[in-house]
Amino acid sequence: MNKKVVAAGHICLDITPAIPAQESSKVQDILIPGWMITVGDADIHTGGSVANTGLAMKFLGADVTLAGKIGDDSFGDMIVSITEKYGASDGLIRSPGDCTSYSIVLAIPGVDRIFLHNPGANDTFCADDLPMDAIKEAALFHFGYPPIMKRMYENDGDELVKIMRLVKETGTATSLDMAAVDAGTDAGRADWSTILKRTLPYVDIFVPSVEELMIMLDRKRYDVICERSMGRDFTDMIDIREDVEPLARMCIEMGARIVLIKCGAPGMYYCSADKASITKIAGGLELDPDEWADKSGFERSFVPDKILSGTGAGDTSAAAFLTGMINGYSLQKCVTYAAATGACCVSAYDALSGLKSFEEIDAKINAGWKRNPGN
Repeated sequence: MNKKVVAAGHICLDITPAIPAQESSKVQDILIPGWMITVGDADIHTGGSVANTGLAMKFLGADVTLAGKIGDDSFGDMIVSITEKYGASDGLIRSPGDCTSYSIVLAIPGVDRIFLHNPGANDTFCADDLPMDAIKEAALFHFGYPPIMKRMYENDGDELVKIMRLVKETGTATSLDMAAVDAGTDAGRADWSTILKRTLPYVDIFVPSVEELMIMLDRKRYDVICERSMGRDFTDMIDIREDVEPLARMCIEMGARIVLIKCGAPGMYYCSADKASITKIAGGLELDPDEWADKSGFERSFVPDKILSGTGAGDTSAAAFLTGMINGYSLQKCVTYAAATGACCVSAYDALSGLKSFEEIDAKINAGWKRNPGN
């Protein structure tokens, strides 16, 4: 496969201390002020969409350029060192005076992850940082995590719209992933419905999670589900027909051509626009409109061999879906690989160590890999 990809947007260093299983699955019974919690060794890897999705696509065989912005500091040196091992450090942007973004990831068994995050240089990323020469040669441009990149949500998303428009004008196919927003932050107070209405006309493939999308487009329903969940996993409480399908249709109506909504452990929902819209997807993806247009469905997840952390599961699922598209695979094959890759990812603390090639996934499925039961 010689089609090129540019993975741009948010990049950081993830520091994940190994936290042993606890008797209680309630955060308030574990993270108690004044107490010392004994943990294991820290797992230190790159994180963010650029690293998680970009390096996963590279692992799966794509020719990927990483376009992430980091500081000229020790954390930045660590990111360069890690990405050099994958032969993917050349596209990184060193920004003197900025600090490198990092996250402390609290992956407590039985509890959804908690992130302590510093956005660092990601907040200054802008259209001027785009590697336009590489983008013009690429089949796909993937941008991830605008909700935690300050320039992307300011002024109703002017800079994000500019980025996606500039890329679209080159004839390269575009994809976009999101991140959760905290209501108490500037990002949480941004008008995400307006931002998405302005941005999605320039997005071919949109791959958000259901929580992210519901916060942005239907906050009242999100709050109701959170209250109903009583501390349980949000995705265990959603109804695909009532909660997820309407969100996907809204995104199609806003201009996205293919939507993949990641729904956590249950699986993922996919939806596509009509033939006229699918034929407008450029970049040499060569999608068969009869295969890809006017489709929708829910792909149940596979049962993981073990669960250590959900870090990067959504990003790597998107990576498998996008890599499958570049390879010219069918829609069904793409969503199957996406679901399987997410299940592989959670078997490790970082986003990449648990991944398997498409050939290994095929063998595992042919050997009878079980799926999670439907809701």
